[in-house]
Amino acid sequence: MSPREQLTAFLTILIKEILRFSRIWTQTILPSAVTTGLYFLIFGDLIGDLIGEMDGYRYMDFIVPGLIMMGIITNAYANVVSSFFFAKFSHSIEEMLVSPMPDGVILLGYVAGGIARGAAVGIAVTGVALLFTDLHVQQPLVVVSIALLTAMLFSLAGFINAVFAQSFDDISIIPTFVLTPLTYLGGVFYSISLLPPFWQKASLLNPILYMVNAFRYGVLGTSDISLWVSYAIICGFIVVLFAVSLHLLRRGVGIRS
Repeated sequence: MSPREQLTAFLTILIKEILRFSRIWTQTILPSAVTTGLYFLIFGDLIGDLIGEMDGYRYMDFIVPGLIMMGIITNAYANVVSSFFFAKFSHSIEEMLVSPMPDGVILLGYVAGGIARGAAVGIAVTGVALLFTDLHVQQPLVVVSIALLTAMLFSLAGFINAVFAQSFDDISIIPTFVLTPLTYLGGVFYSISLLPPFWQKASLLNPILYMVNAFRYGVLGTSDISLWVSYAIICGFIVVLFAVSLHLLRRGVGIRS
């Protein structure tokens, strides 16, 4: 395929993915906005005043970046894992694999769809946050780049989950028992400086901690982790997961069996 044809194929997959989640926005975008509103109401208005400040910021302001990032992570992951698994289930992915379309274009199309949904949810959650607090973004470039890189990373993770999933139940195991605990323990609601030394070191094994703190640095200008370490960790995971995803797709794991 020529570069122009590859671009057309990529955009076709991307547009299909955007139309898929936008048609059912009440299931894909609205729940995250409502859930975030409840977090702000409970942890911000009701509990925030009791907690006071966190790292020199109002607790309401402190949790905003983490809640936005939580919405981006869960939705980027969910979009790809559900979409690609359904493509396997309906055997429509086989038509793509036998076409001249390169495997890399197929993978990037699905990943871009996950990024698009993550971005849409991130914007929706930010809109809800503005109802409760004033956001003064300190580093816009950091905010945008971390959000996009994080959405890419978890889109790739969702793709790998979909490749190995054998049933619809399998696509919910990782989000429920791995992704959700790591997200809640990733510094969304607290600073790891409050933890005992042992748990501070243990928290450094959680990759989501680096994403949340980098995003918080972009919004508030404060972080428990070096920004450049966070970038290195995120980009390192992306390179590894992309290579694994492309390898699995080329071998047809979970598809051609």
